[in-house]
Amino acid sequence: MALKCRQFFLMATGVMGILVAAPCLGEESERADESWWSLQPLRDSITVPHIEEIPNSGWARNEIDHFILKKLVAKDLHPSPPASARALIRRLYVDLVGLPPTPETVRAYEKNPSDTAYAELVDELLASPHYGERWARHWLDVVRFGESDGFERNRPRNHAWPYRDWAINAFNADMPYDEFAQKQIAGDLTHPGAEGSAAAGFLVAGVHNTVVGSSEEMKRLARQDELEEIAGAIGQTFLGLTINCARCHDHKYDPISTTEYYQFISAIDGVSHGNRDVLVEDRAKELAVLDQQIKKLQESLHSIDRATREAVLQWRKTQRPTGKPKTLPTALRTWTFDKNYTDASGSLQGAPSGTPRLEGGALYLDGKSFVKTGPLSKELRTKSLVATVVLSNLDQRGGGVVTIADTDAFDSLVFGEQEPRRWLAGSNNFKRTESFQAPEENLAHTKPVQLALTYAGDGTITGYRNGQVYGKPYQKELHSFKARESYLLFGLRHEPPGDNRFLSGQLLEVHLFDRVLSAAEVAALAGVETEYVSEEQLVAYLDPKEKEHRDALRKEIETAQEQRKKAADGQKRKIYTVDPRQPGVMRVHVRGSVKDYGAEVPPGGIHAVPGASPDFALAKNASDRERRIKLADWISSPNNPLLSRVMVNRVWHYHFGRGFVPTPSDLGFNGGQPSHPGLLEWLSLQFREGGFRIKDLHRKILLSATYRQASRKRANAFEQDSDNRWLWRNSPRRVEAEVLRDSILSVAGKLDLKLGGQGFKDWEMKEEGTAFYFPIDKEDNAFNRRTIYRVNPRGDRSALLDNFDCPDPSAAAPTRSVTTTPLQALSLMNNAFLIRMAGHFAIRIEEEVGHDPDAQIRRAWELALCRAPDAEEVQLSRRLRNTQGLVALCRALWNSNEWVFIE
Repeated sequence: MALKCRQFFLMATGVMGILVAAPCLGEESERADESWWSLQPLRDSITVPHIEEIPNSGWARNEIDHFILKKLVAKDLHPSPPASARALIRRLYVDLVGLPPTPETVRAYEKNPSDTAYAELVDELLASPHYGERWARHWLDVVRFGESDGFERNRPRNHAWPYRDWAINAFNADMPYDEFAQKQIAGDLTHPGAEGSAAAGFLVAGVHNTVVGSSEEMKRLARQDELEEIAGAIGQTFLGLTINCARCHDHKYDPISTTEYYQFISAIDGVSHGNRDVLVEDRAKELAVLDQQIKKLQESLHSIDRATREAVLQWRKTQRPTGKPKTLPTALRTWTFDKNYTDASGSLQGAPSGTPRLEGGALYLDGKSFVKTGPLSKELRTKSLVATVVLSNLDQRGGGVVTIADTDAFDSLVFGEQEPRRWLAGSNNFKRTESFQAPEENLAHTKPVQLALTYAGDGTITGYRNGQVYGKPYQKELHSFKARESYLLFGLRHEPPGDNRFLSGQLLEVHLFDRVLSAAEVAALAGVETEYVSEEQLVAYLDPKEKEHRDALRKEIETAQEQRKKAADGQKRKIYTVDPRQPGVMRVHVRGSVKDYGAEVPPGGIHAVPGASPDFALAKNASDRERRIKLADWISSPNNPLLSRVMVNRVWHYHFGRGFVPTPSDLGFNGGQPSHPGLLEWLSLQFREGGFRIKDLHRKILLSATYRQASRKRANAFEQDSDNRWLWRNSPRRVEAEVLRDSILSVAGKLDLKLGGQGFKDWEMKEEGTAFYFPIDKEDNAFNRRTIYRVNPRGDRSALLDNFDCPDPSAAAPTRSVTTTPLQALSLMNNAFLIRMAGHFAIRIEEEVGHDPDAQIRRAWELALCRAPDAEEVQLSRRLRNTQGLVALCRALWNSNEWVFIE
């Protein structure tokens, strides 16, 4: 018989057992299906409640308040009055930057607490570099970021900190949240270098077992544990779903099957932990100077070459008539690569990627670069692709000369992919690819060769080489490339770039026809003498003085490029991030066993998540690049409603102490129903339509009357809604451990506001088979940075931080525990750090106001609590200062509830 209303589960955590209460399951349903509220698409529009006829309707300041007020009235409640100016500004500072305002800032706002002044204050704090530090700290809780491996050895990760800095910078830059998510899943693939590698540190931010048994079974089990940990982090962070609960059986509460779980981990099977040497930008100015120098030298060289090339071409026309045919077929688009990447009509621009270059009427491709055009304006089914090319070598395999592609398919002129030294009509999953049964190519590396592919309406695909039919045509079902969704690639078989898809050589001309060329037309095109001028021809045309000047320019360019290479090599830094491996073919593990396997599964997503298709259309042996980019695209799709709902709920949680759903990383069945479903949906829609800008979401919330309410307890309302689920006030909240420590340093005048870089270690490590971390407590300015820069290994204990519920990073902490214990009061009174900082606090007061007792008392209260003391507080403070000293008064203020809580 199933338990109704509430079930309890015993979860083992180390040597302790913790009872966790699941939410009310209800009388009729014990699990969610695909009709669960969070698994529905976002509605196209949400109607904001009309409240004109509701009492207190004038209280509302924006749409958020309409939703809140309607719910309050339905629950026979009413909102609280606005918070005082002093309470509101302190709340705002702590929420956005995690630091207290100065007394001068408080006084200025109290004199002008207008809506305009408040909105300006919100914008000022959102623009502060300390905003990123505050909100990245929240994010590090969510993503289980720690700076040691955990498990038995627990070795430190000395190069994990770039991920922390990346998160801070991303929040400060207001990076769109869809991009924010995408980079953390596949940034090392889509953005090679320091930024992308640092972002992908998310995947390996969790624990990592470095002590694996020698047997194959134990290795496989450890690998599955590792994949489950990463899958759990991705699913809970970005989707609000506990996907990892389906490892051994179909999810007990959410519509996620075991098969889907193994499809999901197949998408991350190329992820492993490690340090990588990547380029950073510490010496960006030096590189910029060298780049500018190289650019100017190359412009001078290209100017000489362009003039010489034009002279050679003119000589050809006057001295060596070519017998060109009078009429040639008119192409839809033509590229000659004379001056830029735009087609001859000037209407379709190409965008280079990597380091291609234009020189002498040719596009030079180095085997790791390509050009992508803008979208084609016309739908194409029948077509012809014509290109003139010189290959760098005949041993390359799979590079694309010219490709037409959209999101679903591609057709490409490819060299040597399935057959060495032969041309073929490449296509997605080889759907339109067969051997032309033609002879090997043996001249394209020594002189230009013109290739053509024609795609007829009956599916016949014909190849041509230098105007002659290449091998044998064949028939396939053609693909229609839609207008405004298709584009061309030069030098790349298909996106994403990587593996063997790049071409190495020179591309001289490209023609795209929106029809099938006849054999005669192809021959006519091949009969046109190319306007390509080789290096040897160009140099031969120069007189000795011109040749000497050109050679000098080339030597200067080579010298500058060598200097740049040395400068770039000096920019390498180690980053703890994804160390990619070759993923294997994934099979379902029956009941999670590493010995009993079911069917093979391809990489994929979860069908219950609406939006982008969970079918990644990848081969079961696809590369890590293909898998993770597909996964990132699927999760970050604007049509994925969980992407918006989860982040909106998180931000609300941090501003109010509780989300619409009280479990920010679980919006599945165990998370329950949202308290304000209409408001959550409206905010999620606004978030998506506004370009996923987190700072805009902050503004909507912070400018609302709901946020600006006082926190005073009202007996009747508290009796009816003690946990403030319906938001009849802004609940008072205890500050987090890091805010407490940072605020102490700030008020004491000792806070070092240096941004980013390697963190500080207020511990020492001893290694005796495993790593042990022992706290260090001493006067050291290096320790006075914000707590987010504290190197935070797993299992390390800091008395002050621990006592105020700072979580150990061994697991994610989307919500923090808030306890009240005697140790907290003892820490604030007797902790050596507090005593030392109280001394600095007292010195600061004396330096600012001198030795007048009343002036010292007033300044101490203003700095610590953002207000002046009343008469009784002055009397008590004077007695304490006169009997125990100013340091004792400073310690006493830090022990007050008013210091530890924000109203």
